[in-house]
Amino acid sequence: MKLTNNQDLTSIVMSEIDNVATLLKEVEAGESLQYAINGRKETVTAKQAIPFGHKIAIKAIHPSEHIVKYGQVIGAAIVEISPGEHVHVHNIEGIRGRGDKKKGEHHS
Repeated sequence: MKLTNNQDLTSIVMSEIDNVATLLKEVEAGESLQYAINGRKETVTAKQAIPFGHKIAIKAIHPSEHIVKYGQVIGAAIVEISPGEHVHVHNIEGIRGRGDKKKGEHHS
């Protein structure tokens, strides 16, 4: 099913498994954002100001749970993230190998 009017969408969700949306504009705290998932228009309210191009949680994300954007895992939550919260380096960590560490090696 296709939406008939995508002009009012303010964020992008590419997959039904995504738990974040990518912002198409800068948003202020309390601003409602629209996105489409499975042909349905959904809304989430920003809990803080979020820059253009950054991510916003569209579902509750628990610590250690994968962050999924465009159907791909991009990291893991390090804290509880509520719908409407900014999702960025302050609350997620990469889960792929860093490349600067050998297996079993620890940096201080």
